[in-house]
Amino acid sequence: MSSAITQVRFAKEAAGLPTADTWQYTHDALPALQEGEIAVKIHYVSVDPAMKGWISKKKSYIEPVELGEVMRGFGVAEVIESRSDFYQVGDFCTGFTGIQTHGIFDSRALRKIDPKLAPLTRFMGGLGMPGFTAYFGLLDIGKPKEGETVVVSSAAGAVGHVVCQIAKLKGCRVVGIAGGPEKCAYLSDELNVDATIDYKQGDIAGQLKAAAPEGIDVYFDAVGGETLDAVLMQMNRHARIIICGAITQYENIENPVGPGNYVQLLTQSCLMQGFTMRDYMHRAKEAFVDLLTWEHEGKIRFREHIVEGIDTFPEAVEMVYQGKNNGKLMIKLVD
Repeated sequence: MSSAITQVRFAKEAAGLPTADTWQYTHDALPALQEGEIAVKIHYVSVDPAMKGWISKKKSYIEPVELGEVMRGFGVAEVIESRSDFYQVGDFCTGFTGIQTHGIFDSRALRKIDPKLAPLTRFMGGLGMPGFTAYFGLLDIGKPKEGETVVVSSAAGAVGHVVCQIAKLKGCRVVGIAGGPEKCAYLSDELNVDATIDYKQGDIAGQLKAAAPEGIDVYFDAVGGETLDAVLMQMNRHARIIICGAITQYENIENPVGPGNYVQLLTQSCLMQGFTMRDYMHRAKEAFVDLLTWEHEGKIRFREHIVEGIDTFPEAVEMVYQGKNNGKLMIKLVD
C-alpha cells in the first residue's frame, strides 16, 4: 500500500495567491494503527478559497498549516482498516483528511456518513460544508423574509448557488452576481434567479441599482472589495449582510482593504456579521436533513465540478481563485 500513498505538502510561503511551487508532493508509508484509529482511502478532496487563509500566519479561526505539513483539506474517505469500535472496514467518513490519497486518523476526528443517502460527491458539496454554510449563513444570520430582495455574490459558486436556491424557496427576490455570461445564464436559466449581475462588465453599482431598484434587504458576501462597497450604498433599513468570504482580498490577505462605505451600517441600522462553520457544526444534522429533503423533492439542485487525480491540485487551486469552477470544485482520487 505504501507505494500508492501520495501527499501534497505546504512547501513554500506564497506572497500572493498559491502557485505550483507552493506545494510539494511526497510519498510516505502509513504507520501502524494505534487503538482508536482508522486507516482510510480518500475518494474525493475539496478545493476551497479558504486554503489561502489556512497557509497564512495571520490570526484566523484555525491554526495555520505549517511548512512541510500535509495541506489541510476536506475529504470523503473509505475505511480500509480499523482499530475503532465506531468504524468497520467499508464505512465512509468525511472531515479534514488533508490533501492526500490515504491517511490515519483518530476515529473521533472524522464524521461517519451513509453513501446510501446520496452520492459521495454530495458530502463535499451541497450536503457538506458548502451547503451547510449557505444554509446557516442565510437562514440564521440573514433571516430572509418573503418578498425581500436577497443579493448573492459568487452566486454560481459552491456556496452561492445553494444560497440562491434557498432564498427562492423562502419567497425572496434573488439577484445573483457572477463572472461572465455563461455563469449568469446558469443562474437565470437553471436556478431561476430574478436578476443577474456580471461583475466582469464593470459598473457594479449601476448594475445593482437596475437589478434591485427598491434596495437590498439581505446580502450574502463571499467577495468583499468593490462589490461589498457598492452593496452597502443600496442597503435598506435594518438590512443584513452575511460575511462568508472575501475572495478579492485573498491575494493580499495580510493587509486586506476594508469597506469604505461602512458608515451605511450606522445610517441604515444594518447588521454585518461574519461566521464560519465552526459556529454551527453542532447543528450540522439540521442542515443536512433539510438540504437532502429539498433535493429529493426537486426544490434544490447541487452543481459539482470534478477534476481527476491528485496531480491536478495546483491547477485546481488556481482555478478556484480565478473563478473557473462551476459549482463545488473537488478532486476525484479513486476510480
